[in-house]
Amino acid sequence: MTENVTENRLQRRKARTRAALISAAQDFIANGKLNAPILEITQSADVGMGSFYNHFESKEALFHAALEDALDTFGQVLDSHTGDLDDPAHVFAQSFRLTGRLHRRLPELSKVLLHNGFELTKSGRGLAPRARRDIDAAITAGRFTVADSEMALVIVAGAVLALGQLLHAEPERDDAAATDQIAEDLLRMLGVPPDEARDISRRPLPDVSVD
Repeated sequence: MTENVTENRLQRRKARTRAALISAAQDFIANGKLNAPILEITQSADVGMGSFYNHFESKEALFHAALEDALDTFGQVLDSHTGDLDDPAHVFAQSFRLTGRLHRRLPELSKVLLHNGFELTKSGRGLAPRARRDIDAAITAGRFTVADSEMALVIVAGAVLALGQLLHAEPERDDAAATDQIAEDLLRMLGVPPDEARDISRRPLPDVSVD
């Protein structure tokens, strides 16, 4: 019994340490401090250097986990704002349009996403599994006519990343208009009729906090 209690305490302590490191890394990402040394990150997290290497093999691994965690949190927000939508094509488009707006609203997070984007498409957390779920649902409902959902996900992920690159390269470009246009084009490519694709990609969006 005592051994189990001790083990549970150890697991909780390890979980708190990992969470503190991820939270600190997310703060550094948000503030654009991507070149900060590990020591500075561990000090911010109030964690020892030795404890850092018990959880992550490198700063890059920590930043990857921090990004994945942040995108997973954002994905949960997307889920909460699409749960009442009946049309899976609308669900897909709304999630894409809100995600595209991340590039301007959280530019540093966007830059780390762009650096790790294709690797994250294979992750079981974050935005990729949700996009895959939404594409599959739309195919099952007959809203999308593509034959291979995995290939469709590759195209959608490429669109998200290319959009981010464009918006960073052209700060004067209207990010909302660009995102909505790409959403419309993706819907048409996936099999939604042109007039309907335009309507869906121009519908009002919920006010989503990403702070």
